[in-house]
Amino acid sequence: MRQPFLTLLAAAVLTAASSPAFAQFKLNTSSLGAGVKAVKAATLSDEQVVAETKQFVTWSDTNNPVAPASSPLTKRLEKITANLKMYEGLSLNYKVYEVRDINAFACADGSVRVCAGLMQAMTDDEVLGVIGHEIGHVKNHDSKDAMKTALLTSAAKEGASSQGGTAGALSNSRLGAVGQALTTATFSRSQESAADAFGYELLKKQGKNPYALASAFGKLVAAEQAGGAKSDKMQQLFSSHPDTEKRMKTIEDKAAKDGFKKV
Repeated sequence: MRQPFLTLLAAAVLTAASSPAFAQFKLNTSSLGAGVKAVKAATLSDEQVVAETKQFVTWSDTNNPVAPASSPLTKRLEKITANLKMYEGLSLNYKVYEVRDINAFACADGSVRVCAGLMQAMTDDEVLGVIGHEIGHVKNHDSKDAMKTALLTSAAKEGASSQGGTAGALSNSRLGAVGQALTTATFSRSQESAADAFGYELLKKQGKNPYALASAFGKLVAAEQAGGAKSDKMQQLFSSHPDTEKRMKTIEDKAAKDGFKKV
């Protein structure tokens, strides 16, 4: 298994900042800064955020080991998400990163990336529950808001402003900073609860037992208690809140009320 995702991301940031070899990634960084307001995040349209996100995903896929189509992990993820190429009007695409993190994330453009460590730790239904939770953040606009914040924060740190109020082209270091901000983003309790509810309903609509989302929470908590990497976004997402057990119980109670048996 390769290095953790965030370790690879940090290495990519250093490469981008110090090596002309970054050009071989064929990333059009000039387009990344188009229309980005350095002062007023509210002026960023959803279309602009999605366009910026697509460029970040291209960069992330280039800088992380993506499992090939022939990989058992890719085939498994394809099976898990077979009915989720389009969901509630959102076009989705999936890839596995061959890294050991217990981690997954979804972006505003519908890209979902799942780390091998998470797939190895969880059952198919648990993986689907986590993916459903992440899609919930996209559908609830949490991911777009996180991208806006990452773009504007990186612009402010680098003093990226120009006449007319728009930022210039994103530098390679800014691109890496945006990536780190996105992959370590945390959300409010209300946002997490809403994403939990979305993941729960997605499991039900897919004909799965929604208890799987609660059991996924339990495995993430157990991994953290066993000494898992605390920088993993998924562990921040589920384990850093003091009410994790309450959220798990909420899901279990709802599943019991809906007539499902605990798995």
